[in-house]
Amino acid sequence: MAVSCWACCHTWAYTMSDISIDTLFQLTVLSPLDGRYATQTKPLRYWLSEAAFMRHRVTVEVYWLIALSHAGLPGIPDFSIPSEQFLLQLVEKFSLHDAARIKEIERVTNHDVKAVEYWLKESIKGQPELEHTNEFIHFACTSEDINNTAYALMLQGAREHVIQPALRAVHQRLIVLAHVHAKQSMLSRTHGQPASPTTLGKEIANVANRISYAIDRISSVSLLGKMNGAVGNFNAHLSAYPNFDWEGFARDFVQTRLGLTFNSYTTQIEPHDYIAELFDALARANTILLDLDRDLWGYISLGYFRQKINSEEIGSSTMPHKVNPIDFENSEGNLGLANAMLRHLADKLPVSRWQRDLSDSTVLRSIGLVFGYSLLAYDSLLRGLNKLEVNPNRINEDLNSCWEVLAEPVQTVMRRYKVENSYEQLKNLTRGKGITRDRLDAFISALEIPIEAKVQLLSMTPASYVGKAVELAQRID
Repeated sequence: MAVSCWACCHTWAYTMSDISIDTLFQLTVLSPLDGRYATQTKPLRYWLSEAAFMRHRVTVEVYWLIALSHAGLPGIPDFSIPSEQFLLQLVEKFSLHDAARIKEIERVTNHDVKAVEYWLKESIKGQPELEHTNEFIHFACTSEDINNTAYALMLQGAREHVIQPALRAVHQRLIVLAHVHAKQSMLSRTHGQPASPTTLGKEIANVANRISYAIDRISSVSLLGKMNGAVGNFNAHLSAYPNFDWEGFARDFVQTRLGLTFNSYTTQIEPHDYIAELFDALARANTILLDLDRDLWGYISLGYFRQKINSEEIGSSTMPHKVNPIDFENSEGNLGLANAMLRHLADKLPVSRWQRDLSDSTVLRSIGLVFGYSLLAYDSLLRGLNKLEVNPNRINEDLNSCWEVLAEPVQTVMRRYKVENSYEQLKNLTRGKGITRDRLDAFISALEIPIEAKVQLLSMTPASYVGKAVELAQRID
């Protein structure tokens, strides 16, 4: 047997006994999200795959048909309980076999939404009540009525069941680390240079607070839907039933039945502004975590952290000693890929020529990729966070070699007691120079300030000069 590769004239030869179907698939797909990283991205397939898109289209079509049957419109009776249950079972038991059948129909129609409609008509054969009203399947709908609501439901499921839990897992791990290391003093670095000390826990708490806010922004984006026909005016609806409140009916359907927010003003397509807003929010969260990846990479390089070792793993093919920060590097790379696509989608989707063009349709099919790269990054980051072991000796060594960072509190206390040229005196003593504890103590001892102020300054060390850092780290939640 053979599997197609490169082009139609190139194939990989194999026998079924040699390679499992799963392995074969992972080795030959184009995207690593479905190959190398298939296990990590698996939860998204239920929500964002092609089969998931079909399932959600079927959901909207079935719910629309049921809603029409309850509307009291002439020509379509209120369905009996068995008929309604039959329709709902098409949604609840939708399978990959059903998706494959829709795909077969699409090969003939060359229209994906029409293929769903024909599959539904095919599926209700043998149900007299439903067959009698089969022309009300997809009634007055344009394809985008089905697609826009299906995408909104897909985004809702992926956000609530996959992405948000993954982000919250990272957030919770950061909170734990902030609490555990709240009291571990650490030299800060501004512009890469030694600066006023902080604590390791406080620096982690900073990120936890940022990502908490970002998660809230992602959660707060309302997911919109429209069911108003070919150009957004209910033209077809009113041609068939001119005295019916179609706008009220559509609003109730979108909000009550689908759990989305109704958009009254659209062209043929829902304008996707909310998707851009959601993707902007997700990109912002990703940027915060990318910043964390780079900082942790740097702290590992400084020796502030060690990484838990798996004896079976290899860090370098030639340097046996290596323990590389690969989880943070993988996370950073995948966050970059995710954000590049998120920002393109956020810029592209709200733009459509006149009442619509198909450029949005083709890029919307890639939303699984942006969520996939994001999820993969969160998984790598969390794995890296769980491997971190603090090296307090190295952190304290850095602190104890930078007594010059106490120039800030010394000159500030001098200012309090109106010592002239306080800042300038400390600048001359310390700027661009290392300074020993003894030399700093001698300077403090010679100051004309109250004795209690001298005692306070003389008792201070780089490790103790952390302000409210411990308290701030301990209260993050």
